[in-house]
Amino acid sequence: MSVTYYVSKDGSDAHIGSKEKPFLTIGAAAFAARAGDTVIVRGGVYREWVRPKEGGLSDARRITYQAAEGEKAVIKGSERLQNWEHVEGSVWKAVLDNGIFGQWNPYKEIISGDWMIYPAGRHIHLGDVYLNGMSFYEAESYDALAAPEVRTEILDHWTNEIVPIKNPEQTTYLWYAVVDEDTTTIYANFHGADPNKELVEVNVRKCCFYPDKTGVNYITVRGFEMAHAATPWAPPTGDQPGLIGANWSKGWIIEENVIHDAKCSAVSIGKEASTGDNYRTFRKDKPGYQYQLEAVFSARKIGWSKEKIGSHIIRNNVIYDCGQNGVVGHLGCVFSEIYRNHIYNIALKREFYGYEIAGIKLHAAIDVQIHHNYIHDCSLGTWLDWQAQGTRVSKNLYHHNNRDLFVEVSHGPYVVDHNIFGSKYALDNHAQGGAYVHNFFAGKIILKKMLNRATPYHAPHSTDVTGYAMVYGADDRFYGNIFVGGKTQDLVGTALYNGCTVSLEEYIKRVDAMGMGMDLEVFEQVEQPAYIANNAYFNGAKAFDRETTHINKPDFDTNFKLEPVGDAVYLEIDLPNEFVPDCAIHDTRSLGRVRIVDADFENPDGSPIRLDTDYADQSVGNKTAAGPIGSLKPGSNRVKVW
Repeated sequence: MSVTYYVSKDGSDAHIGSKEKPFLTIGAAAFAARAGDTVIVRGGVYREWVRPKEGGLSDARRITYQAAEGEKAVIKGSERLQNWEHVEGSVWKAVLDNGIFGQWNPYKEIISGDWMIYPAGRHIHLGDVYLNGMSFYEAESYDALAAPEVRTEILDHWTNEIVPIKNPEQTTYLWYAVVDEDTTTIYANFHGADPNKELVEVNVRKCCFYPDKTGVNYITVRGFEMAHAATPWAPPTGDQPGLIGANWSKGWIIEENVIHDAKCSAVSIGKEASTGDNYRTFRKDKPGYQYQLEAVFSARKIGWSKEKIGSHIIRNNVIYDCGQNGVVGHLGCVFSEIYRNHIYNIALKREFYGYEIAGIKLHAAIDVQIHHNYIHDCSLGTWLDWQAQGTRVSKNLYHHNNRDLFVEVSHGPYVVDHNIFGSKYALDNHAQGGAYVHNFFAGKIILKKMLNRATPYHAPHSTDVTGYAMVYGADDRFYGNIFVGGKTQDLVGTALYNGCTVSLEEYIKRVDAMGMGMDLEVFEQVEQPAYIANNAYFNGAKAFDRETTHINKPDFDTNFKLEPVGDAVYLEIDLPNEFVPDCAIHDTRSLGRVRIVDADFENPDGSPIRLDTDYADQSVGNKTAAGPIGSLKPGSNRVKVW
């Protein structure tokens, strides 16, 4: 028989957790809850790390944690400080007993790990200070804290360009900490604010909702605000704790939450430490690439399979102001669904940098479905790295990201359909075997081969590894997309596939013509097929030189604009008279098989895929115009897209 437990700020952990005698902490309820039970949390701020001990037994017998209807329940990894002492000018200090941290003192722990790039000459720590919700920057020294300078721009390590800082004044709000054996002293520059009168909070806990052990399955977390976790750097070769996360489990549902201010990652559906924990950084004997390969096999040994791991749902959350990722996962993310989330302001503080940063950053996203999300103002929107197989990125809105989508060293089949890529840098394609169908691209596209890293591929809809391959470039499909160029010289369009073959038959014929005496070298010299048709090119966008069915009007000015209006976003675009519904609907049969994996484009359950609904989920019949929105027509268009 299932039980409903209650938690209230007026309760006591000595109570039984009933509605009349509620618990005081969510942790007490988590200790009591068993499969099928529900924990209802009344309004208030709960400063604790919830570590569920038990999970559910199936989707029908899960444990549910939810905020009471109509009440605001907040879980924070911070504590409020009201014992600040004035030092000089606008600098104050607070002395904390180290007992408040347990074994994890974020003012002692540095952000470190594989693929982390350290700022020149210094380390950044996991601690943070918040003034009325605003996150501070860490000062290099006490002297720098006392005399701050406004920083208006910073180097973007990936593009090697100088980019503006979104909130320059925020860079003058600084903290600096001195940690000794018994105490931690935090110094902070509050400018004109009195920290004993304002709401000032400091990170003290690693996570807000994250089990200590693995295999805590079938948990639902619904309706909370969660913030201020001192989460560590989470690369694919390390332990990947998040502000909230499943910790190598199955069947979590994380929905309708507001999640913000994780030092690194907010939502984690990733790996755990036994399969490798930053060995490249600490052992220094092998590349991270090699340790990542080993992690795949280590995971298989401990039960990485559809039966035991993944199948999470992350939906209808608002995730913002995090230093590394909104959603992160390696291996543990398989067979999951991520949809209708609003993700923004990820890695824009730019206190630290590394090659594992994005609104959504997944490795081994086997059969993961990412759809109907709104992702903007991120260092990178979505990054699918390694083993994007059976993955579908569909009907998402991207804009004002440094890059919208990056697919790396994957072999497909994966589908990218009916998305709006509105940033100046739309796509990094360092993969093969993708189907890009009915998208809108307003930014540059980069295509790269990867001939020095062989990465795994799998049996369809499985974690079973069936082989490894380099990325030869292409074996991609581009059907029914709209490409809108800009005023820069960056390439927008499909001309980067010039020189590719256009069918598997042509490819095999060219390889065969080079003779049977060679093997690997031949396949590196012949370009894989590019399947490209029915795209539309405007504003200087350039078409593949062997595409015969398309609208090619590079001189036509679309006056494209994405306009936020309150909580809504509108797409405005002008289109020529030639813009008519003459694109065929694509499905498993028309998309064909990918060469390396020898697999078809399918739904996660193995059924045929058919791409016959548009960005707004409207049926488009048997013919449609280019682009993600079926209602677009010649002339001026203004369409609400969020």
